[in-house]
Amino acid sequence: MCGIIAYIGRRDAKSILIEGLKRLEYRGYDSAGVAILEGAGDLQRARSVGRVQGLEELLGDGFNGSVGVAHTRWATHGGVSEPNAHPHVDDKKLGHGIALVHNGIIENYASIKQWLAKKNHVFESETDTEVLAHLIGELYDGDLEKAVQAALREVTGAYALAVICPKEPDTLVVARKGSPLMVGVGADEYVIASDSSAIVAHTKQAFTLEDYTVAKITRDSIRTSTVDNVEITPEIRELEVDLEEIELGSFEHYMLKEIYEQPEAIKRCFQGRLDLRDGQVRLGGISEFARKLATAKRIVFIGQGTALHAAMIGEYLIEHIAKIPAEVEFASEFRYRNPIVEPGTVVISISQSGETADTLAALTEAKQKGALTVGLVNVVGSSIARETDAGIYLRVGPEIGVASTKAFLGQVAVATMLAAYIGRRRFYSQDDLGSLLNEMDRIPSLISRVLEQSDDIKKATSRYINRENWLFLGRGMNYPVALEGALKLKEISYIHAEGMPAAEMKHGPIALIDDGMPVVFVATKNSQYEKVLSNIEEVRTRGGHVIAVATEGDTDIQSMCEDVFWVPDVAEPLQPLLTVVPLQLMAYHAAVMRGKDVDKPRNLAKSVTVE
Repeated sequence: MCGIIAYIGRRDAKSILIEGLKRLEYRGYDSAGVAILEGAGDLQRARSVGRVQGLEELLGDGFNGSVGVAHTRWATHGGVSEPNAHPHVDDKKLGHGIALVHNGIIENYASIKQWLAKKNHVFESETDTEVLAHLIGELYDGDLEKAVQAALREVTGAYALAVICPKEPDTLVVARKGSPLMVGVGADEYVIASDSSAIVAHTKQAFTLEDYTVAKITRDSIRTSTVDNVEITPEIRELEVDLEEIELGSFEHYMLKEIYEQPEAIKRCFQGRLDLRDGQVRLGGISEFARKLATAKRIVFIGQGTALHAAMIGEYLIEHIAKIPAEVEFASEFRYRNPIVEPGTVVISISQSGETADTLAALTEAKQKGALTVGLVNVVGSSIARETDAGIYLRVGPEIGVASTKAFLGQVAVATMLAAYIGRRRFYSQDDLGSLLNEMDRIPSLISRVLEQSDDIKKATSRYINRENWLFLGRGMNYPVALEGALKLKEISYIHAEGMPAAEMKHGPIALIDDGMPVVFVATKNSQYEKVLSNIEEVRTRGGHVIAVATEGDTDIQSMCEDVFWVPDVAEPLQPLLTVVPLQLMAYHAAVMRGKDVDKPRNLAKSVTVE
């Protein structure tokens, strides 16, 4: 959750911090704040509830300095209020003016708070972060780096933090464990942020802080060490993100931009991996483990939210193409269930950010139990990418919209390639693989065809936006698509929607259907098509209004539905790459017509880095 941006250099910190907060606001937007060291070290702090724009107006012409920290919050401990907003400072009477911004959760903050209270510390907020600021202040003896190291040796939980102190006006200390933090390296300046989107406008050189790492930064030097003060040398690399990729451009919302980026994103995902001439899938990130993957006894996918829906499609693909038993687990449940991991088990973690806390924790559990671990992530150098034994990057480009679209398609595309890669090493024939690869190569252009229906989808959606209860139904590989369609509608339009297997409707949920209720069927021509038509009739009999995602040219279904969104005819394993697109557009248009903030849905943040 939350977004951190910090700066030390020779330029005006305020403008850089505010710009960075705006780029990071998708990570949390309950409140925002900034602290800047002015002149010889006077600490200036401002916080406000709501969006970054409100904070920017509050700062006005003041807050002039070249060292500062800033934060945009997604509330965990303590409600949404100015006292709970970051930055937090240490005790006003006992402290040193230390200011801190933090992403993560300090799990043992209550006991530390009790200890500090006995030392007469007075707290102004309900947050765990303020406790950490007080602890650093209590341990401070003139060396901020040592105080931060000492404090972090006492805490348990997750943290990414940036700390400044008026007594050391030319120093910035940052640290990380479990929550992402990057250091951008410029000319006599450093920009520190939760992700590269806030750094790339200033420098392309950066390094990711490892867990339990502390960095002391001045304008012309940097020292990195462990919390135990063992010096280490970071690996600086070139950022792969371009500034143009994270700009909104001519689009009204990032979500819409990213929906329309999907043809190019999937083309980039496939590039260099689909060898049509030789009829092969080339996945360098897992080649070292090809034999172990092909001889796996069981494959377990783990993820949360949209990634879990991609994992469910992956389960179908692995069993259909690779003929290996597969299953899907909520990462949050896998970790705490004492899962059985037998020899020959492969655990595949799916996460756009590569920082999802539950998924990362489940991955660690799987590794400890001896599983071969594979990561399907989008962010290069992320925690899951570093922790897994092998992995495949999505390569779909930065995703800013909180409601995932192109990353979901990338996850499904990579899962399809992985299933084909393993399948060819087992029972999948060369002819079958060649046919599948040729169809996969068409997918980007076919997505473009689906996007051409946006206006028709908007018009159809307008008829139902006042209905507060929807059903999304599908069978086989399109059942997870129905789940994803329902999730998208819930996330950004706040319409209650349920996704389920079409056959499950008769086992209870059919009682919900009343006159005019929107029921969305993913009803393409496939092995269960006739069964879906039967389910549609059951809905129509009870007065439900049927919206179908159907195969182009299907005249039978058109007469059974109020509205139909068309997708080109492709092989059944590839249908989810097309059928989800109309549902993304429908959710987007519904949210806009209902006046909702599409890119910043209430109570949500892009990357869930705390449990």
